[in-house]
Amino acid sequence: MVQVDLITGFLGSGKTTFLRRYVQYLVAQGHSVCILENDFGAVNVDAMLLQDLIGEHCDIETISGGCDCDTHQRRMRTKLISMAMRGFDRVVIEPSGIFDVDEFYDILRDEPLDRWYTLGSVIAIVDAKLENELSPQADYLLASEAASAGLVVMSRTQLAAPGEAEAVIDHLNRALAGCHCARRFGADDVLCRDWNALTTADFARVDRCGWRQTSYVKLHFDEHKAFTSLYFLEAGRSVAQVRQAAQTLLHNAKYGHVLRVKGFIPDGGGWVELNAARDAITVQPIPSGQEVLIVIGEGLDKSAIEAAVRADRAMRKFAQVTLVTGANGHGASGTPPPTASAANDKGTRCIRPHRAGC
Repeated sequence: MVQVDLITGFLGSGKTTFLRRYVQYLVAQGHSVCILENDFGAVNVDAMLLQDLIGEHCDIETISGGCDCDTHQRRMRTKLISMAMRGFDRVVIEPSGIFDVDEFYDILRDEPLDRWYTLGSVIAIVDAKLENELSPQADYLLASEAASAGLVVMSRTQLAAPGEAEAVIDHLNRALAGCHCARRFGADDVLCRDWNALTTADFARVDRCGWRQTSYVKLHFDEHKAFTSLYFLEAGRSVAQVRQAAQTLLHNAKYGHVLRVKGFIPDGGGWVELNAARDAITVQPIPSGQEVLIVIGEGLDKSAIEAAVRADRAMRKFAQVTLVTGANGHGASGTPPPTASAANDKGTRCIRPHRAGC
């Protein structure tokens, strides 16, 4: 059977960066790996950052954009069926930062996937610089994404003040208590070190960490309404201008609660990737890209953000990702989602019998 690993984590926690290192380790161990990327937004920025991993022993598949539960399950099921026929022995899935992990477990229990795949490790990436105050919805996602993890891997530990990473684990444990989950994370359940210092032994620990059976009370809310993604194509701004815009958006409440700003910017004949959270902005060169800037958060003011991001000249293209399909099963644009075969439609429902309160 093909082993599937799930890398979870809230928006901006560093899942893609860790996945890159983890997949490189797996390939070095002789595995044939396929990555399944599901980004929060119509443009899959994270998948674009992994293109250089593609080779004889690694490939990437993507699911882009938000959609209703049934549609998302059909898309993921269809991808996994096609991937199972390509000879990989490992699959690593990076869902979006607002992913309902119950969907993943439901899909793996469906035929024929239950005969082809086995769940290996669930790895939760948690930011050592996580904000102290999160909304109830964000706290729930933080807890539910980590509840079944065999290991929590802390990101950005090199930037954390003494005691800050420990305080974040306390925050995580309070969030777990808040959704009536008995799981708690202690020192033995957490990998807390600078990722630049990670060793082969560290990755071997991640590889064998497994997962935990647990339960919690589900908080019923529409993730795609609570969290919004706005994307700007061809904004025509320099790196310095985008950095300043990101800083403004992240620190001024009039735009809403902006959690993350990310994208690609042309720079002197090349490309750079920008990734911004409230306490840090990184800009690094990449081999290629597509000019796009994505703003993710809660209660976003579209008009105000557009004005902040707009170049001095008129923006050539702007779109808001609509993350809830209409009653006819189509997106707001009227474009139907990709169809799946009748066989793949079997069982496409949100049933979570192993979760209390569902």
